[in-house]
Amino acid sequence: MSKQIRAVSLISGGLDSMLATKAIMEQGVHVEGINFFTGFCVEGHTHAIRKKDKDKPKRNNSLWVAETLGIKLHIIDIIEEYKDVLINPKHGYGANMNPCLDCKVFMVKKAKQWMEENDFDFIITGEVMGQRPMSQRRETMPIISEESGADDRLVRPLCAQSLPATLPEREGWIHRDQLFDFSGRGRKPQMALANEYGFTDYSQPAGGCCFLTDESYSKKLVDLWKARGEKEYDLDDVMLLKVGRHIRPSQNYKVIVAREDGEARFMQGYKKAYINMNCESHRGPLALVEGTPSAEDLHVAAQIVARYGQGRDADLVDVTVRDVSGNESTLQVKPMGVDELPKEWFI
Repeated sequence: MSKQIRAVSLISGGLDSMLATKAIMEQGVHVEGINFFTGFCVEGHTHAIRKKDKDKPKRNNSLWVAETLGIKLHIIDIIEEYKDVLINPKHGYGANMNPCLDCKVFMVKKAKQWMEENDFDFIITGEVMGQRPMSQRRETMPIISEESGADDRLVRPLCAQSLPATLPEREGWIHRDQLFDFSGRGRKPQMALANEYGFTDYSQPAGGCCFLTDESYSKKLVDLWKARGEKEYDLDDVMLLKVGRHIRPSQNYKVIVAREDGEARFMQGYKKAYINMNCESHRGPLALVEGTPSAEDLHVAAQIVARYGQGRDADLVDVTVRDVSGNESTLQVKPMGVDELPKEWFI
C-alpha cells in the first residue's frame, strides 16, 4: 500500500485558508490544521464584550473552520516567541504595526518544524498573489519559502498555477490542474469557490483578525512603548489595548475608561493589577490607571472619570479610588468639561 500523504495547513479562521485546505483535502490528502496564538488575533474578544458587535458570531473562527472541514486543529501558543518578530522585524512594518512579511516567514517556519516533528509531508497556506501589499506579492512570496526553510514543500493552492511547481506536485501527491490561479484583492473567485464547496457561514472574506493592522490599536501600542521607554509588552497589555478610551494626560500615566458595561465587566479582572476608580455619587464607568500617577494626577484622572458618568453636569462628583492592595479613598471632584479634555490626550 502506498503511504498516506499528510499536510499541515495554517488555519487563520478566514475564508482563504479554509478554501486552500479543502482544495487539498479534495485530492485525498490527510490534512490537519495549525493555528498560532500571538495574542493579537483574538477576533472574537471584542465581539463578545461590546454591544455594537452583539450580532457578530461569538466564536473562535479557526476552531469553527476546523470543525466545518472535519479536521483536527492544533493551537500553539507563540506569544513569547512572537515578540521578537513584532519588535525587530527584519522586513519592517506595513501601514501600521503589522510586520506582515516577517510574521508569515515566522509562522511558516514554525509550521515546518511541526511538520518535521510529526512526520507530515508539506505545508498549506491560503495566500493569494497580490492580495496583501506586503507579504503576498510575486517578489515576496519566494522570500517566505526560502527564509522559513519550507522551500518547495510550501503549497499555496489558491494561486499555485501562477507559481513554480512544488515538490508535492512534482511527486504526484497533488495535481496542479486541481489547484487555482487566483490573484489580486478581489474576492469573487473565492466566494464562488466557497459556494461550490457549500460553505456559506464563513468569516467575512475581506476581514482579518490581526489587531496590528488596525490604525487605532497600533497607535495605542506605540504610545505604550514610548511611555515605558522600551519595546516590551505582555498579554495583559495586548488585551487592554483593545478596550476602553485610552487617555494620557501625562507621560507618566494614562486612564483607560470603559465605554460600556461589557468593557467594564472585562476590566474588573484587572482591578488587582491597576489603580482603579469609579463614580460613587452617580452612575459611571470603571476606569483603570496605568503608570505612576501622583496625587495630583489621580485628581485629574477622577475628573476624567466623572466626565463620562451621569454626574457630568453636577457641580461635584464623589469618585472612589482603589490602589492595587484594595485600599479605598474618595475624591470629590468637579467633572472635566468637554473643552477641558485636550484632543492630544486621546490615544
